[in-house]
Amino acid sequence: MLLIWAGFVAFVLLMLALDLGVFHRKAHVVGVREALGWSAVWIALALAFSVFVYHGYENQWMGLGTAPDAVDRSAEYPEGKVNDGRSAVIKYLTGYVVEKSLSVDNVFVIAMIFGFLAVPPLYQHRVLFWGILGALAMRGVMIAVGARLIAEFSWILMVFGVFLIVTAIKMLLIKETTDPNSTWAVRLTRRFFPVTERFHGEHFLVRAGSSASHETETPGAAVLLDRVVERARPGTWLLTPLALALIIVEATDLVFAVDSIPAIFAITADPFLVFTSNVFAILGLRSLYFALAGAIETFRYLKVSLAVVLALVGVKMLTHSWLKSLLGPNFNLYLLLLVLGILGAGVVASWLHRPKAT
Repeated sequence: MLLIWAGFVAFVLLMLALDLGVFHRKAHVVGVREALGWSAVWIALALAFSVFVYHGYENQWMGLGTAPDAVDRSAEYPEGKVNDGRSAVIKYLTGYVVEKSLSVDNVFVIAMIFGFLAVPPLYQHRVLFWGILGALAMRGVMIAVGARLIAEFSWILMVFGVFLIVTAIKMLLIKETTDPNSTWAVRLTRRFFPVTERFHGEHFLVRAGSSASHETETPGAAVLLDRVVERARPGTWLLTPLALALIIVEATDLVFAVDSIPAIFAITADPFLVFTSNVFAILGLRSLYFALAGAIETFRYLKVSLAVVLALVGVKMLTHSWLKSLLGPNFNLYLLLLVLGILGAGVVASWLHRPKAT
């Protein structure tokens, strides 16, 4: 089992190394066509991995599919039912679709952050790359803790269910803050670290008095004085607005993870299925951002669909045993189809009522 975990983590690190070190070694503005191409690549990899999931759980490779899934606890299976290949694939794909759909809301917030901080399109990919590394680490820890809690305290699933329903209601009724400078992450960062007024190329940190501290975001532009740099003592390390953007993105993902991790645990408590479906959803977040960022206003009803999905998953978590006895062994397949239908309805409604061009 440990070897499979190590192999998957090594695969993810290899893909990220190829992404940053080969395909995006030079900073450039990611166009919609390139973003759609990369989105297709990440989706294809996620779907291809489901073949491994099926055979791994069906044949119990290195311990996969030998531990009971705590989500499937019942009178017949008090510890949970063991996942076979079919059930594991359905849970993996359902988790992937739910996490992928919830990441769309994250895309909207990231676009707002980049807009308010005026992050040049040339450097947005760099922020998202390092942001995703941090997101993977945070979610790995949260998944490990969540799986342990569910294994020890079955009532935690009820708490998660109520939390998801409350989150869905808040998503529909409460308007989010639109100024990143008012967030706790920005206030805390500015209190303890000096932040430069201008971008300094791709740098997250600059040292006062160094050549990097005099760079501007536009090649060939005249040197623009940064008063924070000028006032700082030579040799002092300073954060740039690009670092501030990265900190806000990480803080935002932490907030979204608090919502999305309980959602995946409504589907399965198997740590490997939870982690792999989360990872593949997050890996495609950058390309999804560049594909959708320019069309955010078009998808006006998608947020409603996401709230409905969260509420549905919360209700499923609270009434799991009853729904499974009512719908039978294909219960999780019906859930997957229903989630896809809700998201599709949001997209269609947004397209039919899209803003008219002026």
